[in-house]
Amino acid sequence: MYLRLGRMPQAVKTIAKEIGADQYTICGNGTLIYDLQKEEIIYNAFMEKEKVLKIIKICEENSIYYNVYTENEVITKSLNYNTLFYDKENSKKPMEKRTNINIVENVYKYIENKQDIQILKMTICDNDKIIFGSIIKKLKLIPKIDILEIEHMSKKVIKDGTLEVPIEYYYTEIAKKNTNKWTAIEYLIKKLNIKPDEVMTIGDNANDKEMVEKAGLGVSMGNSMLSANNIGDVFVSDNNQNGVAEAINQYINNRKEM
Repeated sequence: MYLRLGRMPQAVKTIAKEIGADQYTICGNGTLIYDLQKEEIIYNAFMEKEKVLKIIKICEENSIYYNVYTENEVITKSLNYNTLFYDKENSKKPMEKRTNINIVENVYKYIENKQDIQILKMTICDNDKIIFGSIIKKLKLIPKIDILEIEHMSKKVIKDGTLEVPIEYYYTEIAKKNTNKWTAIEYLIKKLNIKPDEVMTIGDNANDKEMVEKAGLGVSMGNSMLSANNIGDVFVSDNNQNGVAEAINQYINNRKEM
């Protein structure tokens, strides 16, 4: 069985097809499970529109950058921080693998007027730690949402011609209360009648922490927040050194004892 936990459904389906995976995929950090054979959603934890609009209002009033993630697109006012990175990455990819970025002048009205919108999560970004911390405090007053605790800066590099330009910013992800990758995995565990001890998870960031801690075998990628904090049962190389392939070869292909 194949699970890719972070991306939007369309991007995941393309990757799954490439590697011959045909069962289930978890998307949006645990907000949605997609049955690849039936081509349908079997589980969702979409955010309530009223909560999303409240978060947008707070961000707008405080000039904080934010994105809204749906099944098919990332909605934003401009290209900056994470969406700037996505946009640069899109230029290297075929159309079917690109992140669909929808730039909207008035995100609040766009969301408010769209009747059938299904929101997976939101992302909040800022490059100033003090400003970012203050907005998190305000967001924590909103009930029935989960705010991912991330203390480190996200550091990415984009290429502009021959130049490598760093992008550094603080960010958090917001989802419906009690929604994360592990809660979605638990749903499949029950559906498929398997045990948590039979599950292997591989992660590298704060939004992977719970699933790496609770799976039968939690694998932490090298040079990551998880490995730096000694979270995980085993540790492999980083993504630039094929750490995921290392874990799969050791514990699945070679059937090494979990």
